[in-house]
Amino acid sequence: MPVTLGEVARIAEALPEVTVGERHGNRTWFVADKAFAWERPFSKADIKRFGEHTPPTGPILAVRVADLVEKEAVLAANPGSFFTIPHFDGYAAILIQLRKVTKRALVEALREAWRLSCPLPRRPTARRKGS
Repeated sequence: MPVTLGEVARIAEALPEVTVGERHGNRTWFVADKAFAWERPFSKADIKRFGEHTPPTGPILAVRVADLVEKEAVLAANPGSFFTIPHFDGYAAILIQLRKVTKRALVEALREAWRLSCPLPRRPTARRKGS
């Protein structure tokens, strides 16, 4: 059964300190004012770039990844549901076709994107003897 945007919202909004907003007219999930996931419909230019190939159908979600090396690894590990487009060349984010992704892969991608966007946790200061 395909994953819905409603399920994406429930998963993302269950993560600590997540807020929901809008960027470029699309629902976006933030942590510490950093976007970690967003709805990403194709623009007319995106569709043109597919040329003779049919663009993936259904809702599309974009999520952050650590860097371009991680992006390639994530894409290789999930070839049926994770993909990229020329607009994302050089950008540390991937696209997820919700009608094909497993819930487990989606949850992992959202949690990792959220983790990457969180501010570094504050480390407790070492106590001095006698304090």
